[in-house]
Amino acid sequence: MSETADAAPRVTPELQQQFAEEGYFILDGVIPSPLLALLREECAFFMGYQTRQAEEAGRSFRQSGRNWAMKDIYRKSPRLWRYIFSDLLAEICAATLGPDVQLFNEQWVVKGYDSGKRFAWHQDVGYTPTATEETRRVPFLTCWAALDDVDETNGTVYLLPHSRAGTKGAILEHTEADDGLTAYAGSDPGIPVIAPAGSIAVFSSYTLHCSGTNQTDRLRRVYVTQYTRVPLRRPDGTLQNKAVPFLEAGRNVYDPKADGVAE
Repeated sequence: MSETADAAPRVTPELQQQFAEEGYFILDGVIPSPLLALLREECAFFMGYQTRQAEEAGRSFRQSGRNWAMKDIYRKSPRLWRYIFSDLLAEICAATLGPDVQLFNEQWVVKGYDSGKRFAWHQDVGYTPTATEETRRVPFLTCWAALDDVDETNGTVYLLPHSRAGTKGAILEHTEADDGLTAYAGSDPGIPVIAPAGSIAVFSSYTLHCSGTNQTDRLRRVYVTQYTRVPLRRPDGTLQNKAVPFLEAGRNVYDPKADGVAE
């Protein structure tokens, strides 16, 4: 069903403990070459798709200085499921969330060259305000996959450990800002993710994070997938986003044909 990683990550007990205590860990260069190539190809396709949509609507579209946010479109691809529901992600999810996991959200976040804008300090749970408090209290998982080498010059993500932010088990108040929702105005600069292409920053929905501007002459491409133990639901019972079955009792149960995306 999924592509088997040729160099599967070792989510060691030490990394699991770090995740439990600090809310994150980083796996350098763990995405196998075939899957990384697939993600890059699909990213280019969807960037072209979004450009065409904008042009057909009569809007100008340029890469320089623009962020590309392309969300909830994996079912338009016959191949993206091979990464989203791969053995690689199954191992990460099982090690952090446990034996029962569902896909909650997926999106491309591409920073345009020269000045792709920054995002303010926030928790991902801050973007689920319409979900019930009960379901928001169960942290979900973000897997931030770098398609390019990332560092402080091209808009990498910065993570603030729970012990330095006081966020272990805490949902902070978020307010609107020019650069997105914000929940932190302190002086701690956080930990920049400096990693090669094919790396994944793994962090909790309670972990404060932000990103800088892209000051280079190249795109900074990232694919974000998010997973839950408990579906986020609104008070009327409807889903906040998705709840696509992935792991049940530790077994990968994803069925691309049933999901309508099989090749």
